[in-house]
Amino acid sequence: MGIATDIKLLYHLALRPVRGKDHAARMEDFYKGQAGAYDDFRKRLLKGREEMYQSLDWPDGAVWVDLGGGTGSNLECVAEQVPRLSQVYVVDLAESLLKVCEERAAQRGWANVTARAADATTFMPPERAADVVTFSYSLTMIPDWFAAIDNALAMLRPGGQIGVVDFYVSRKHAEADRKRHSFATRHFWRTWFDGDSVYPSPDHVPYLTQRFEKTRLEERRARIPYLPLVRAPYYIFTGRKAEVGSRKEGFPA
Repeated sequence: MGIATDIKLLYHLALRPVRGKDHAARMEDFYKGQAGAYDDFRKRLLKGREEMYQSLDWPDGAVWVDLGGGTGSNLECVAEQVPRLSQVYVVDLAESLLKVCEERAAQRGWANVTARAADATTFMPPERAADVVTFSYSLTMIPDWFAAIDNALAMLRPGGQIGVVDFYVSRKHAEADRKRHSFATRHFWRTWFDGDSVYPSPDHVPYLTQRFEKTRLEERRARIPYLPLVRAPYYIFTGRKAEVGSRKEGFPA
């Protein structure tokens, strides 16, 4: 992809007004002009995806639900694992992205991959249970992200895994073992992403650690294309749904 394509993408990401009467319509409007070229730019913008997916366990015959999975590019991070799985559901509200996902699955011969236009807060796989649920830079674009996490918890089998990678900002008074961002960092990134309906939250990580048994948490910063001195904060979280009878298994919904 060249600079001209990047300029077009940056226009859609930063300048073009997003229109729509509801969240689904806004997501489709936001992505329809960039669906075909977004994956290349996404590789340079969204860090930590491959690392998060590759750190998860992939049991034979597992059901994987990728919430906000868009074009299905996340599947490429663990492409060798996909044929071993029973079913993969790529869930998104933007149908233009899901068309790219369907084309990718057909080209790859992944007959077990299904693209679903659905809401991450309510989608439930036909199997009624999943072994792995993931969010890759999608949680910040879900208005009711609490409900999305709760839905992920509800669909996971006991002992099932969750993986999340996304932008975030820390709480003003973060816990002692967590990163503490400055006032400028916390407010700049919220303002920066607001126009794209992306909302870095100080509460993602605390809520995830409350709801799941943490297996990994990394808090980092990533370069932004064409802005070499700018570093956006992001995190990688992996965890498991508590086994039946444990303290977290009984955590109130």
